[in-house]
Amino acid sequence: MVTIKKKLKKNPLSEYIERLQTGGTLLPDTPENVLEVVGILKSYGVVLDAYSKNLIYIADNQFLVFFPFFKYFNGEVSFSKLLRHWWHDRINFEYAEYCMKAMLWHGGGGLDTYLDTKEFQERAQAVIKAKFKTNPLVLGLNELFPDFLTEQLRVSAYYSGLGQFWRVMADIFLTLSDRYDEGEIKSIPQVVDYIKAGLVADAVKPITYAVKIRDKVYDIIPKNVGLTFLADTAVPYVEAVFFRGTPFHGTVSYNAQAYQISPDQSRFQYGALYADPLPIGGAGIPPTLLMQDMRHYLPEYLHEVYRRSLRGEDDLRVQICITFQKSMFCVTTAAILGLMPHPVDTQDSSEQEANRVYLEKWMDRLQTSRLLDVNQ
Repeated sequence: MVTIKKKLKKNPLSEYIERLQTGGTLLPDTPENVLEVVGILKSYGVVLDAYSKNLIYIADNQFLVFFPFFKYFNGEVSFSKLLRHWWHDRINFEYAEYCMKAMLWHGGGGLDTYLDTKEFQERAQAVIKAKFKTNPLVLGLNELFPDFLTEQLRVSAYYSGLGQFWRVMADIFLTLSDRYDEGEIKSIPQVVDYIKAGLVADAVKPITYAVKIRDKVYDIIPKNVGLTFLADTAVPYVEAVFFRGTPFHGTVSYNAQAYQISPDQSRFQYGALYADPLPIGGAGIPPTLLMQDMRHYLPEYLHEVYRRSLRGEDDLRVQICITFQKSMFCVTTAAILGLMPHPVDTQDSSEQEANRVYLEKWMDRLQTSRLLDVNQ
């Protein structure tokens, strides 16, 4: 008998597969990278804290409000705050909504599945009837267009889900910075391990959503639905925001005849891991809002690195974006290792092969990403 040995295909990113198989990371372990990643995640954590609080406020207090003029004020409306809002001297909560809409559009995970069930529709109708109990016009509109208000509650559920996800991530990033300041975090693998440990610790944290109407609480996503942090918010977020994203206005044509945007959402590669940092600061580029927010909370040691760069602070947002992408590859590494089917140090050949196949699928998706750029 002739024995035919299975020939493994050569993956262009095989180097990174071998890195991950041996417990390495997608980003090189250098003191400069550690400083940049921890510093930007400190700033990002502060911004996510604000994003999270606002998203949850909107979900809890602005649901089924047709014209939520003050949704970014977290219930604290004043003339001085309104002036700062108009002057844009504030956190750009629009970026948080951009990420929420990307998750809603791309779907995936248990949250997306639940929002299409009959149970959700029944709970939504109960909330709608309670909310507009004394408004026959809106109730009549609901009878004519039964999906209209239900869809608004689907959006509110994503506001809450993303807000709960970011609440966990903000705490992870801020405590990571504290550990770095105390001298406990000194390498990129330690950064990845810390993030992975945080993801695993909250993996089964329940994702729930309830609203209060006239002193009565209505469960929209009850705990017994079984939605959890990792599977139903973290993984869909990585898919929607890190990988797929949405095409930026002004960089590609939205004209269907131009064929610049694939009709297949699964082939989208506009996420944070693929985006060119150079357009940051231009009109129609949503991450500009995030970079603008993070620049206000940069640790001094990271800000000093940017000041010493070739262009100083003239391209500060671009520099922040490049560093941010480095940090997101660390988060991606944590997610990849955390979801690996078998332990990294397994000695079983079949399990090692399964791990390699799993990693090859990830690397296939990352071939056109900025992975090689952040490794230069």
